Amino acid sequence: MASYPTSAQLRTHIELVETVERLECWREDQARRILLYGSFVGSIIEHHFSLDRTMPHARAHIRTLEEKGISIANGTVFLADTLSGPKGRFTRTWHAPAGGLWGSMIYISTLLPRYRMLAPLAVGIACCEAMRAYGAANAVIRWINDVLIDGLKAGGFLAENFTGHNSGEEYCLLGFGINVNNREFPSALDHIATSLALKTGKPVDLQGFTTCFLAKLSWNLGLLYWWEAEELHRFSAAPDELEHPLISRWKDLSDALGRRVVFGFDVQTNPQYEAIVQSITGDGGLRLRLDDGTEVVEHSGEIRYLD
Repeated sequence: MASYPTSAQLRTHIELVETVERLECWREDQARRILLYGSFVGSIIEHHFSLDRTMPHARAHIRTLEEKGISIANGTVFLADTLSGPKGRFTRTWHAPAGGLWGSMIYISTLLPRYRMLAPLAVGIACCEAMRAYGAANAVIRWINDVLIDGLKAGGFLAENFTGHNSGEEYCLLGFGINVNNREFPSALDHIATSLALKTGKPVDLQGFTTCFLAKLSWNLGLLYWWEAEELHRFSAAPDELEHPLISRWKDLSDALGRRVVFGFDVQTNPQYEAIVQSITGDGGLRLRLDDGTEVVEHSGEIRYLD
């Protein structure tokens, strides 16, 4: 069974490493408050040798506890060494053998809708930051849910929202699949996939990488709560006058802006149109300019680069 961090080890890492790194750009009072807001991440870390998929497992976990009248621990993370039936968007099969980071997290959101929509971006940012921290300096984010290294996919993410049948609680499952030490891929994926180990040329400490990723997820989700509190406190200022720090960080880490792309809800089987990426909106939508000059904003779907 692969070695993963415990919740206590994650908290220690956040205090001794993540906090110190964030103090390079943030005031200490801000950094500690942001990390406090995100401290629910990894409240429980559950390991499995193998699962079919982690998202259905998380749903079943919620259903079982709700039927027993037991509260769900916000930030519970499920990790598996391997997945026997991994699926990405549109039920696309993914390759999830030993060596990767396969998992999902239960996120009970109390955020206002405009901030809640940014949660999927936080996962991609956390992965990209962790990959850069582990030597992949050219890791970038492709809207909305992929992390690429040298144009090849190294990580993908899913977000599923639903309401608890018994509790009425609003849940979001954040799923992640990250190629860490994987070195071989099926022929169908060989030309589009890569891993952190392949790109850095050396094996990666999976426990260390997992700890780093969850610590950065704690920070980026904490940013959502901190910014919401800050905007509500200064409600006299128009929200659009100030860019959300999560949006700013996404722009720093993405190579999508200014590129020509093909867009589609399921772009592999049904590409819809070509456009130039203009920007990302305050609620995470992608602003695109069509060839006739018309601008559109998409909040779901996916893109592929044409240049």
